[in-house]
Amino acid sequence: MLPRISRSRLVKRTAYTTFGLGAAYLADTELNASAVTRNLRTLWTCALISADYKLNFTPDHADRIPAIHQRVADRMYDLFTSNGGLYIKIGQAIGANAALMPAPFQQKFARLFDDAPQIPYPTIARVFQREFNKSPQELFAYFDEKAVASASVAQVHKARTWDGDWVAVKVQKPDVGRQTGYDLMAFRAVMWAFEKWVFDLPVYFAVVDFISTHLRAELDFIAEASNAQRTASLIASEPRLVGKVHIPKVYPEYSTKRVLTAEWIDGVRLSDREALGRVVGEELPEKSGGMFADTAHEKKNGIPESMYHVKLKGGMRAIMHAMVELFSAQMFDWGFVHCDPHPGNIIIRARPGSALSSKSSSTPVLRDPQLVLLDHGLYVTIRPTVKRQYASLWRALLTSDWDTIRNVTESWGVGEAGLFASAVLMRPVKIGRANGSNPLEKAHGDPSKELNAYEQSVRMKERLKRFLVDTDKMPKELIFLGRNMRIVQGNNQSLGSPVNRIKITAYWASRSLVTMHERSSRAWWTRLDAHELWRDVLFRTAMFSLDIVFWVSKIRQRVRALLGLTNGGFEDELERSVRGFARSAFGVEVGPEAFEG
Repeated sequence: MLPRISRSRLVKRTAYTTFGLGAAYLADTELNASAVTRNLRTLWTCALISADYKLNFTPDHADRIPAIHQRVADRMYDLFTSNGGLYIKIGQAIGANAALMPAPFQQKFARLFDDAPQIPYPTIARVFQREFNKSPQELFAYFDEKAVASASVAQVHKARTWDGDWVAVKVQKPDVGRQTGYDLMAFRAVMWAFEKWVFDLPVYFAVVDFISTHLRAELDFIAEASNAQRTASLIASEPRLVGKVHIPKVYPEYSTKRVLTAEWIDGVRLSDREALGRVVGEELPEKSGGMFADTAHEKKNGIPESMYHVKLKGGMRAIMHAMVELFSAQMFDWGFVHCDPHPGNIIIRARPGSALSSKSSSTPVLRDPQLVLLDHGLYVTIRPTVKRQYASLWRALLTSDWDTIRNVTESWGVGEAGLFASAVLMRPVKIGRANGSNPLEKAHGDPSKELNAYEQSVRMKERLKRFLVDTDKMPKELIFLGRNMRIVQGNNQSLGSPVNRIKITAYWASRSLVTMHERSSRAWWTRLDAHELWRDVLFRTAMFSLDIVFWVSKIRQRVRALLGLTNGGFEDELERSVRGFARSAFGVEVGPEAFEG
């Protein structure tokens, strides 16, 4: 037995230690927004992941590898949802690039939605006192104390200005600003450790500056207001988009770095499939999982009173055509791209002032649809050289211009042109000549061979290493461009593939190459590049075959619908092709969740 004095000292030390840890935890929670606790949770989770892979990821335990992937996906998902805040944004970024990750990651991160409990009104009032030195009731004629939407970073309240305008007031949650620096620091450390010690893959290069900088910028509402105003100005100068797309008006006098006030918009969320189908008069295909899932978290706003007796002309096709044209213009003309166009950030409404037609009071009024784009916090600016290369790559991929493909991919430090091309178009691309030889990549092993889980992972790791040959050359803008393209593809697929997304995007890419100096004040005929104009003619000829494929798919889709069979569209066929391509080329099973955007 311990001496009496030793037991007494032990009890005291235990009490002091417990008290000290409790005080430290309380101080961290109240004064530091739980930053230390969150970092410890992050480091502990990543230590478990590292140990799991190091100990169990071996050829002798190939049958256990699916279970390892499931455990790791569960741990990462639990970490992101427990920490919340910026971790949700990081998790969504991973989910948008999960197509070639193991199936458990695809399934888990497709369900990582950005919603959170709203913070109480007294906390919101303190934010207003700090930002405006006024309460919400003093600043606005009316302010709803209950938020209409709440995410991990901010929540939105409905208000009315003293001039009578209804507005949406986005208020940043106070803890987020205090947590951001710690969160990014921990994330950098974890990614560095994963690259150097665990996976031996070039994952750190994309995080260090580019992603971190853009995630920080997303928390600056002054920058978000500037992005919205710039996009509105660009749309106003583009005749093909005027009236079809609207950016809510920003109220600078009611906005600060942590509070953003913009025009209130009544309409139907793109994520509300039932309401959207009613206002366009179309039945949407059944869809389970992904961005449009009818899950418990879904915010069902329904149809606003102003649209009760309205039917939108052009249906889903008009809506998706405007969406694809908008983001094509951003990528290829403006070089200023909204990187988070998920369905919750898009509202569909009747275009104000559009022509009306109704035979009777019981007949719905026909109105032109208008797409309203929200949440302008995450934008990326594409350098002119990269923008031109990206447009050239799109056109080259559709016209089998191998020399251009090789020049662009090599200049970007990409070693797997076929894999990269498939990611760009979101359809399988096999780079090679008519005789079957491949000037850009050589086969490594037998892709048709049945692989176990360990061999699949090793092959994918080797392909990714060959894919990212020189990470210093890789334009970091491509990280967010890929995210944008996947979400738009998912939107089109979920609405039944009403438009030929690839054709519309490719036409914008080709048109942007015809003019040498974009948005010049000179007359258009003085800005034409004869060489690019001729290549554009060849491109348009090549696109005819793609259009035939699309319309054959539409006919097949309608016939299957009449027969009561699964009503899959063009994007669904492309998805199946990509999944088959990944299985045959890499030995990897890509789940349907990877294509949900």
